[in-house]
Amino acid sequence: MSKSFKRFYTQAKAVPTAAGFAVQLDGKPVKTPGGRPLAAPTLALAEAIAVEWTDQDELVIPATMPLTQLASTALDRVGPGRAHITAELMNYAGTDLLCYRADSPADLVVRQTRDWQPLLDWVALTFDAPLMVTTAVLAISQPTQALAALERALGCVDVWRLTAIQSATAAMGSLVLALALTEGRISAAEAFALSQLDETYQIEQWGEDYEAADRRAALSADIAAAARLLDLLRA
Repeated sequence: MSKSFKRFYTQAKAVPTAAGFAVQLDGKPVKTPGGRPLAAPTLALAEAIAVEWTDQDELVIPATMPLTQLASTALDRVGPGRAHITAELMNYAGTDLLCYRADSPADLVVRQTRDWQPLLDWVALTFDAPLMVTTAVLAISQPTQALAALERALGCVDVWRLTAIQSATAAMGSLVLALALTEGRISAAEAFALSQLDETYQIEQWGEDYEAADRRAALSADIAAAARLLDLLRA
């Protein structure tokens, strides 16, 4: 669901079903791009998705409906392809943003250590997954046991939370940050700031162009959408 189309419905609402809560348009079920009924495990999430449809004008623009997109991803891609999604996430774990540090300038090194290391310590304690840090350009091999522990952690979350983790990880380049967001260790705003630490430092030195600003705004929106999905799953 990526192309805009003319609005064809009057009312969108969430309705209970045997499997959870579905979203209907004028009493008819919404379908995902894969042809599955658009449904959610909580009423709060289904109602929030229905609001996205209600808020559309004459033209329905899927890009303005992040929860609808995440729900469709959960149903069409993550659920049927969980093993593939997990493998993608483990690739990020092997090259996690927080593990790759600068060796200069000194103030950036201090900032990375101050802001990133506590989360690496947290993931080591929470998931028994200590990850190594490097200042080298080339990728390092993370401990096999740590990666296995992270993979087990991913295996314990449901499809919907895995969808949020996948979306947040792709936006931030960090599975550690995505897990911290999922566990409530950090907020969406904190996750964005941590993922953009290097970029923010460069902006402070040299300024920001409009393309970079647009890119950062899009990443912030993606992280916020993943965080909102997590909140609605708890509701």
